[in-house]
Amino acid sequence: MSEVSLSHLDEKGQARMVDVTVKEDTFREAEAEGKVCLVPSTLKLIETGGVPKGDVLAVARIAGIMAAKKTHELIPLCHPLPITSVEIDFTTDAEHGEITIRTKVKTVGKTGVEMEALQAVSTAALTIYDMCKAVDKLIEIKNIRLLKKRGGKSGDFIRNQ
Repeated sequence: MSEVSLSHLDEKGQARMVDVTVKEDTFREAEAEGKVCLVPSTLKLIETGGVPKGDVLAVARIAGIMAAKKTHELIPLCHPLPITSVEIDFTTDAEHGEITIRTKVKTVGKTGVEMEALQAVSTAALTIYDMCKAVDKLIEIKNIRLLKKRGGKSGDFIRNQ
């Protein structure tokens, strides 16, 4: 494996925010996903609107969008970005009691939106957990990962698995 230079460290090994001042604004896009595993009866409650706290997926979608826009306030070395689009989709699997959360974030800027896409998935998943914890103590959040990114000096990335 080749040695990788970590741009968030200065010459003394101290954390720093990367200086992107002279970089050109370019189109950036990232997609991420994660899963929330629930007891199948809890998923049924979500799908039928029976969760006492309300419409779980609608609230989780709004929470994920808000989180993407606030990523720079939560992750110390992230830059504030002019987010131009956040999409959050949910796919349910009744047989396994799973909700797959998939996000896509876009911007035109000097740095990518991978962290924003991952933050959106994480916060949507935590919101589902919060809204359902009273009826399901076995909820698990799993496999939060970057699927794709486009734009920037490091080029495109597509996860193969």
